[in-house]
Amino acid sequence: MRWTWIDRFVRLEPGRRATAVKNLSWAEDYFADHFPGYPVMPAPLILEGLAQTGGILVGHVHQYRKNVILAKMTARFHAEAHPGQQITYTVELLDLNEAGARVRGTATVHDKLLAEADIMFAHVGPEQLPAELADPQFVFSGELAHLLRQAESVISASSSSPPSAVTS
Repeated sequence: MRWTWIDRFVRLEPGRRATAVKNLSWAEDYFADHFPGYPVMPAPLILEGLAQTGGILVGHVHQYRKNVILAKMTARFHAEAHPGQQITYTVELLDLNEAGARVRGTATVHDKLLAEADIMFAHVGPEQLPAELADPQFVFSGELAHLLRQAESVISASSSSPPSAVTS
């Protein structure tokens, strides 16, 4: 089962930046155990949401033909996220080349900084994968395909809006 830590994209500027959100619900299993009596979204899951937002931004540049794999991340946390809140993930593409890409991202709740991270991705081609791997395009498939379609619809919606309606 693939875990996605993004509920929807709200903005995608191809080759530049992306914004996605995650709504935190009491129904999510991890709140029962992390921590009993003081529910907090685990920090690695916040980072995974940032990485997924950045990975989709990077993947879009090559129309999702290249697998985009998390290579390295450095992060700093400033606050916690709790049930009932909405996390906004914002990433900006800093570098892109044939080997991979680098993005900088933030996670916020109501404009309060939760975390910031620099994330490096590697592009992995089919020739670099084990022969027994069933799907050589394994990154941008399955449940993640729905988010890709949603990201594309955000691009279409923002490009058809008048310039004054586009947020920066």
